[in-house]
Amino acid sequence: MHNWKYIRFSLFVLFAFTSCKEERIDFNAQVRPILNKNCISCHGGVKQSGGFGLVFRENALGETVNGKIGIFPGSPKKSEMISRITHKNPEMRMPLEREPLSEDEIKILTKWIEQGAEWKEHWAYLEPKESSTPSLESDWGYNEIDAFVYEKMKVHNLSPNVEADSHDLVRRVYLDLIGLPPTTNEIEEFIKDTSDKGYEKLVDSLLESLKFGEHWASMWLDLARYADSKGYEADRGREIWKYRDWVIKALNEDMPFDQFTIEQLAGDLLPNPTKEQLIATAFHRNTLNNGEGGTDNEEYRISAVIDRVNTTWEIWQSTTMSCVQCHSHPYDPIKHKEYYTSFAFFNNTSDWDVPTEYPIYREFDSINQAELEGVKRWVSNVSSETETNKWEHFIHIQEPKIRPEDFSETQNTTHYNRSNQDYMEVYADAFIKLKDVNLNNIDRIYLNYNQGGNYNGTLLVKVDSINGSLIGKVKLDKTDGFINIPIEFNTSSKRADLYFQFKSNKKDYKCFIDGFLIGEKLPSNKNKEYVKVYNKIDALLNVRPKYTTPVMVEKLKDFSRVTRVFDRGNWLVATDTVTTSIPKLFNPNDNQFKNRLDLAEWLVSEDNYLTGRVIANRFWAKIFGKGIVMTSEDFGTLGDKPTHPELLDWLALSFSKEWKWSVKKLLKTIVLSDTYKQSSVISEETKGKDSYNQWLARSPRVRLSAEQIRDQALVVSGLLSNKMYGPSVMPHQPDGVWTVVYNNDEWKTSEGEDAYRRGLYTYLRRSSPYPSFISFDASERETCLSRRINTNTPLQALITLNDPVYFEAAIKLAQQVENVEGGKIEKVGLAYKKVMGKKISTEKSEILTNLLDETEAYYAENIDEAFQLIKSDNLELASLTVMVNALMNMDEFLVKN
Repeated sequence: MHNWKYIRFSLFVLFAFTSCKEERIDFNAQVRPILNKNCISCHGGVKQSGGFGLVFRENALGETVNGKIGIFPGSPKKSEMISRITHKNPEMRMPLEREPLSEDEIKILTKWIEQGAEWKEHWAYLEPKESSTPSLESDWGYNEIDAFVYEKMKVHNLSPNVEADSHDLVRRVYLDLIGLPPTTNEIEEFIKDTSDKGYEKLVDSLLESLKFGEHWASMWLDLARYADSKGYEADRGREIWKYRDWVIKALNEDMPFDQFTIEQLAGDLLPNPTKEQLIATAFHRNTLNNGEGGTDNEEYRISAVIDRVNTTWEIWQSTTMSCVQCHSHPYDPIKHKEYYTSFAFFNNTSDWDVPTEYPIYREFDSINQAELEGVKRWVSNVSSETETNKWEHFIHIQEPKIRPEDFSETQNTTHYNRSNQDYMEVYADAFIKLKDVNLNNIDRIYLNYNQGGNYNGTLLVKVDSINGSLIGKVKLDKTDGFINIPIEFNTSSKRADLYFQFKSNKKDYKCFIDGFLIGEKLPSNKNKEYVKVYNKIDALLNVRPKYTTPVMVEKLKDFSRVTRVFDRGNWLVATDTVTTSIPKLFNPNDNQFKNRLDLAEWLVSEDNYLTGRVIANRFWAKIFGKGIVMTSEDFGTLGDKPTHPELLDWLALSFSKEWKWSVKKLLKTIVLSDTYKQSSVISEETKGKDSYNQWLARSPRVRLSAEQIRDQALVVSGLLSNKMYGPSVMPHQPDGVWTVVYNNDEWKTSEGEDAYRRGLYTYLRRSSPYPSFISFDASERETCLSRRINTNTPLQALITLNDPVYFEAAIKLAQQVENVEGGKIEKVGLAYKKVMGKKISTEKSEILTNLLDETEAYYAENIDEAFQLIKSDNLELASLTVMVNALMNMDEFLVKN
């Protein structure tokens, strides 16, 4: 009897414990949504009405201005928040001047406090869980993606759709992996291959195609805000296409994404960086540059640094860091001061807001490159590979350079810190002081100067004071623009203050100074070729380059900038000094960060929980039209929740660990899944259950990108050029689009195949982008763009119906169709097959044949219009052109089914 009582009591305790456990309030799932919806706007990271904030737990649990505790864990009665949300007086009840919380919401908050007010970080900041893959209870499903998707389908009473028609599937996977449609021959070859591995073989071949990198580069260039111009008012051209080509090659080579990250953010800080790694750093030289007269270059340099901070955090962390420039984040636990610890990573680079865009990587023609190779061979023979690389970079980039901003003292000089006048003007008896210069292993410094008129001057170099020992002297002659001239000197000092004194017999003497190049001396000065090699270097430093690319270079440590917090984001009101670090939210262990390389390595390290999720989500969104997290740009508190959180974590962990950051492996896994291969045809029942296709019980129908729509028209007509890389091109665009003030640049339509290259290579001017691309929602590339929002406007139809590019493609295809034997039905069928990749239906054939008949009849009576259309009196060709043009405007041509 006693045993039975004991058993009953034990069962009761177990039941009570289990019930409590089941009913425990989940902060992220139940509490945070209530706070975000009703409270955070007045009690967030910026505004903390009544001294009560809900972004940081310590604020929520602290005293309010009336001395009461906002949230008292374990005691709702002692919690001012509960008192205020249940207050009977509308003027005291929270939220003010809004509907009161519902009874259920009040119960949740009360019970949460009662249970101890447990606080959890937002889901995105928690470590991904290695959850087991759900089991599939049907024959449907190829890989783990399908298992996770199928589980969600069951919860929402949905079933997988049938597999897409072979014609649709092959077109879909071509458009997704290489951005171009398959030819009719490629479609037929796929359909003929009935082997089990036929589809996988097709996927592998597309992943190996050089067109793969061209397609996926477009997404990355949106993020990197790549453009061929500098932005702002004048918006002059910028030569940076080598960076675009680097991205294409990196994607084609399947460069691991961690390496892809590090080289772009900090390639210059790697040991012995290669030319390609230096070009990669142009990623952050895509910032805008203001060439307008009278602008303060420091203001716009800071603007570029701010853009680098915001872009870095948006791309790799989907964090809206721009919110924190002026104040703490309104919704996420990131403090105002922490913005400037990120700012410090990018504040010490040598670039400046000037038209020359130094530092630039200068590439030479074959003759000067041969001279450089000779210098490298000499250095390599007498020293090491490291020394050789150092000299190669010094010649190519002309860094390290001490600019006027670094001069510690000047006399009888004027510094023009404006637009294209960012240099120092010096006069007779002027001097420039460089404080505490490291002279160890240095025997010369290069002066970058420009001297016009009939002036003759002399530059004296002295140590420790203006009256100190003379250690160097050089004559300054007239120049044709800025040149670098070596100043040889000899001193035993390891460190010293250097004084550069300008002398001239003419009282009105002046010249312009843009800084000093400081490089270590050549090794082995006892070698008989020593002087000749220096002469070659001197000449190469003044060679006009063949190509240039703006790159990132860190300033010398002795001349590094100090970073301060800007009060309310105002760069003119600098307050506390800060050093490089990341927000505490991401750095609970207080790891130390020295420079951009540390930041880049952390972004792709195991300590970072976000990058894998964010990047996997970006590629998923590109394939399916939207991400597992819809807000690709914001994984923060106000961003959308993931529809399939376990799938997202599985993808993130597989991508970063098992697949070692292989983008191609990630994409292959996605497109091999049965989820991807489903038909997009939808029943009314399924549409009613899931109109937005959140649960992926069908394939989405997604309109092609601006570049793809144009490229596809060129492909089906046979006009598309396969030429890769090189300077951007200028295909046909309407006259007058480029008429702008302060700039005489012209749109010069490219000739030959350059007029028919992929949209990726089209010259992109920020103030006046290619019109048809903008109409189809392409980015203007002024700022980082995480996702394009597809619109549907009449202007888009006008573009594809009237733009010369589409009409030229239509004429070209019409000519091919005209030359085929057969009547109108056969010609309509052939045109449809070339455009859509499959056989035409009877209904569509009748409609298009009728269009052909009506157009022929019209042009028979309006011959002039036919001639105006195709510049020929061939009425059949004119009618076929109209029919083909109509085909290229059909929904099934512009949409990926």
